[in-house]
Amino acid sequence: MKVSYFPGCTLKTKAKDLDRYARESAAALGVELAEIEAWQCCGGVFSMATDEIASKLSCVRALADAAKQGQPLVSVCSACHNVLKQTNHAMQTDETFASRVNNYIAPDAPYHGQTKVLHFLELLRDEIGWDAVRAAVKKPLTGKKVGAYYGCLLLRPSKTMAMDDPENPKIIEDFIRAIGAEPVIYPYRNECCGGYVTIEDAALSKKKSMQVLDSAQGAGAELLVTACPLCRYNLDKNGEGKLPVVYFTELLAEALGLKED
Repeated sequence: MKVSYFPGCTLKTKAKDLDRYARESAAALGVELAEIEAWQCCGGVFSMATDEIASKLSCVRALADAAKQGQPLVSVCSACHNVLKQTNHAMQTDETFASRVNNYIAPDAPYHGQTKVLHFLELLRDEIGWDAVRAAVKKPLTGKKVGAYYGCLLLRPSKTMAMDDPENPKIIEDFIRAIGAEPVIYPYRNECCGGYVTIEDAALSKKKSMQVLDSAQGAGAELLVTACPLCRYNLDKNGEGKLPVVYFTELLAEALGLKED
């Protein structure tokens, strides 16, 4: 299986290992992540202003490129996925927005939101299947108690993202089970860690992060797994060693026997 791949800025600069783990894990599971040529930053945040199109053009170009290849578009970063998915939804549902975008970038070959946008976790669940993931595991993480941390961007806005139940998600818990570990359910797993206010209000960011970490630790988690690079950075920086915070592609690579000791 071949899919178009949007790595995003973080995984191409500060977090190259997480990108490498994603590519190697996908290959081990029979999927080729074909990186889009000349992709640009997604913008990091989806602007709610309907008359603002400039920050969304890079996403539309990536979506249109995947459409030309006849492939779904996969991302590993929850921020990239959120912006790509919301932009695609806008191209499907907002005729004025779509017309303005197409008149600017592709008047002769308009794009109307036909690309299927998947987060890597959805690729594992919906295209590969948890049974296939489980069968490929070489070093099951037996005995590890892992807390799933969803954060804000994977699940919200829920009607557009449509990944999982925003109040009681289970996709990361199912991932944890597939690699042999034990998921720990705790109250703050889908609450904000304060990542987007860390520069403006460091104290609030730390408070929000500690609420998540205390909640997970109190429920018995030995480590947290997340799918957002900003969440990983923020929880790790503010956590002061309370719990290890691991990116899901790293945990997957470890279970598949691809991660160096």
